[in-house]
Amino acid sequence: MKQKVSTYLQDKIGREIILEKPRDRSFGHFATPIAFSLAKELRKSPMVIADEIASSFGDSEMFTSVEAVKGYLNFRLSENFLSEYGTWALDNPMEFASQENNQKILLEYVSANPTGPLHIGHSRGAVYGNTLYRLAKHLGYDITAEYYVNDAGNQIDLLGLSIALYARENIFNEDVEYPESYYRGNYLQSLAKGAIEKFGREIFNDETRYKELALWAKDGVMKLITKDLADANITFDTFINESSLYSDWDKVMQKMQANDKNAIYEKDGKLWISSEAKGDDNDRVVVREDKRPTYLAGDIVYHNQKFERGYDHYINIWGADHHGYIPRVNAAVQYLGYDSNKLETLLSQMVSLLKDGEPYKMSKRAGNVILMSDIVAEIGADALRFIFASKKSDTPLEFDVEQLKKQDSSNPIFYIQYAHARIKTIISKSDLSEDEIMKATLKGFDENADILLFDALLLPEVVEDAFNSRQVQKLPDYLQSLAASLHKFYYDVRIIGREDEAKLLKLLMVVALSIKTGLSLLGIEAKDYMSKEVSEDS
Repeated sequence: MKQKVSTYLQDKIGREIILEKPRDRSFGHFATPIAFSLAKELRKSPMVIADEIASSFGDSEMFTSVEAVKGYLNFRLSENFLSEYGTWALDNPMEFASQENNQKILLEYVSANPTGPLHIGHSRGAVYGNTLYRLAKHLGYDITAEYYVNDAGNQIDLLGLSIALYARENIFNEDVEYPESYYRGNYLQSLAKGAIEKFGREIFNDETRYKELALWAKDGVMKLITKDLADANITFDTFINESSLYSDWDKVMQKMQANDKNAIYEKDGKLWISSEAKGDDNDRVVVREDKRPTYLAGDIVYHNQKFERGYDHYINIWGADHHGYIPRVNAAVQYLGYDSNKLETLLSQMVSLLKDGEPYKMSKRAGNVILMSDIVAEIGADALRFIFASKKSDTPLEFDVEQLKKQDSSNPIFYIQYAHARIKTIISKSDLSEDEIMKATLKGFDENADILLFDALLLPEVVEDAFNSRQVQKLPDYLQSLAASLHKFYYDVRIIGREDEAKLLKLLMVVALSIKTGLSLLGIEAKDYMSKEVSEDS
């Protein structure tokens, strides 16, 4: 709707228009400060310019009024426009809030080490990334979701050691001495038993084969990770293994040196990237003294491969602890000869969980973390997705799982889903057929119904803004507000049995469409029936 209005005004005025929604609804549906930006160019006061523009509209099918107020232009949409747009949305539900964008985007997120189940910190980035992905898809972007499997380095060696120690102590009843760092949790049991079937007992007592054990086990862990993600309605298009990249390191290093001879240099027996010259705090080691490439070297190869695939834009979603890693990767991208402005890195902050106001207990199955699968089992995937999408990803999040299990208006996802179910229930009580309802006009409403219709038709604007700003919490905020308006409307207005029942039901159908579409973009299914009741004072 906003896009249609903006396009119309740009064609009419011949300028790019910034539209705002007035806080006071009495001023209209949209407003623009365009007169202020034209004042210097036209050498007139904004108030004079606004008056001239307003008077140029005359009769308009889109607006019932265009008013100049203190230099602002206020627009009130016509009943015909709102009715036609609402009817179009109901006739074209799959296209509602969608767009066509030609840009190709590569989105990398989660990328947790394949050494154990996903914990609750991983799941926040997973929900954020998947929601961005869904928004982009709906907006017509050609977007690929990619998981970077960190299957190289010390963490993989530690996996092999941890499985061996678990098997020796818990299966073969040996006395073992654990190092300071190792993985723990009952998930190791199935890996250990599987390894016995695959390799036999002897592998657990042969340290030279721990790497072999780990490389076999990480595939099993990845199956566990992808299952946990799928249970939360999260899937990926492609997977890239870190272990497959290092063979290209020499070629990629030479590429950087060809672009800038000072990109890589040797010092203290190590190879360094001159990242400080590109904005990093310090230069960074890319090859150790023992000639093994560092994790950064693997990331450099990976980003070279990314850019070689020819996307228009690249998005990384990393944990907040990777903040300092951003400038060194950007430096490498520049040395590789690519535009680092095409690489966007978003951060996902940590999560704190409570249960009845007390810190949530760690999972015995995980050893020392809270598992994503445990929270999904306790509150459901819908609640998990909603709460993680409802706050800015780069700010800390704390929530109480008991709050999200409640079947009342204090639970935001219940509150929204009940709004959709409430509409379905009202429609089911009507004697009117769907055809009869659809033939009704969306005109002649009072102010409250008009506001509800306008708010329901704002979804396309919210979806676009949520993606473009990378602030997916704007969609849950919108859905909560729309649900609140629906519940209030339900208590204020009798619908069934009225003379204008058909058009009121059609209005509710538009609201239901916005709620269902918005929830779908959050990876949540709208419910058609719920047994509990939302109270009038909710």
